[in-house]
Amino acid sequence: MSATANPSTNASANDDRSKEERLKEYLLDRAQDGEMYFKGKFISEDVDLSPKEIGALMVKLRDSATELTVEKWSYTGATTWRVEPA
Repeated sequence: MSATANPSTNASANDDRSKEERLKEYLLDRAQDGEMYFKGKFISEDVDLSPKEIGALMVKLRDSATELTVEKWSYTGATTWRVEPA
């Protein structure tokens, strides 16, 4: 038997990374002319992610994306996010 990494663990980590990258690229494109406000449920089809996934990724992007300023703006029925280029 060979000692290889668990493929499902690596696939999951890569999938999460690609989701984060996909969302970041979408936000960079949409916010290139200035700030944008959105709720995850309204962009979920555009980025092929659930609103729950978007919310979790936005928290990560708030801390890691140096190209964007991400702010949790308000909560009325769902979180509204404010994004602008850094």
